Amino acid sequence: MKALRFHGRGDLRIEEVAPPAAPSGGNVKVRVAYCGICGTDLHEYLAGPVFVPTEPHPSTGAAAPMILGHEFSAVVEEIGPDVSGFKAGDRVAILPHLMPKGDYYVRRNLGQFSPAVGLVGLSWHWGGMGEHAVVPEENLVLLPDAVSDLQGALLEPLAVAVNAIDEAGLRVGQSVLITGAGPIGALTAFAARAAGAARIFVHDPNRRRLAQLERFDDFRLFSGPPAEVLNAISGETEAGVDVAIECAAQIAAYDLCVDALRHVGVLALVGLFVEKQPVDLFRLCEKGVRLIGCLGNDITMGPRLVAMIESGSLPVETVVTGVIPLDEAVENGFDVLARPGTDQMKILVNLRG
Repeated sequence: MKALRFHGRGDLRIEEVAPPAAPSGGNVKVRVAYCGICGTDLHEYLAGPVFVPTEPHPSTGAAAPMILGHEFSAVVEEIGPDVSGFKAGDRVAILPHLMPKGDYYVRRNLGQFSPAVGLVGLSWHWGGMGEHAVVPEENLVLLPDAVSDLQGALLEPLAVAVNAIDEAGLRVGQSVLITGAGPIGALTAFAARAAGAARIFVHDPNRRRLAQLERFDDFRLFSGPPAEVLNAISGETEAGVDVAIECAAQIAAYDLCVDALRHVGVLALVGLFVEKQPVDLFRLCEKGVRLIGCLGNDITMGPRLVAMIESGSLPVETVVTGVIPLDEAVENGFDVLARPGTDQMKILVNLRG
């Protein structure tokens, strides 16, 4: 079968590899439909390996070269003898965190924080940028007829966005600032709207990214200097936003969030700062900021996400700006997304042929 594999920094190859064997135990073999190129995948390509292990992963045994892709939808082809919840022909999406059995964090439904956690498409033998994959049953989410394969491929980034809203404790009628209007930022804006936020401010210096949200009247969009959005927030809130959610992994965006928050507001960090940053800790204490680090999501929220898509309250397909075949994944996918100021947001790889 064809698959896109990560060999090292700047080294992605579309190769012929042996397809997975018949699944054993509680595993399921699927044929992939669509797979999204995630910012994490892009970071592996540009600066990795970061999450991809170069030695066998302690839980999964997988190591580079690695089939990338952890945002994907698929059709079940075969089930292992211990699988009870799925059958051949079922349409599914994948939530990729591989939870080690009996782990301290897994027992508390916080498995994404386990030091031993693996990830389909980053530290597992199979990923969504191959024509077939094998994944554990607990990582599959059944898709109803009303949710398309394309929408299903966006379930994982939606899970990150909804988790950010949950962790921030955003309540009906509150105000929120979201920095970064990439796929996660845009989905977080939709999740904030679905959660009942009264005022939703979104800032991104790249005006092209904001274009995907311009068709909706629910969002106040800004691409200018921080003073522009701060002035708007000052005029439309009594003391600043209740919640700020940082999705850009940029120190300037983080500073904007702190400045925009009311005292004793909540700041949720979703963008992954992979390098150490200079942070004004006094400013956090002075304002009583409640700082929350967000990472991934638990894999039990799949049915909730599917129900939200099915209801129409979360138009996840809005963030898709391109669909390409596997053969074009590098030049028309990764390389396009890596260009400064790109107008592309989410590119999906179509593996159905």
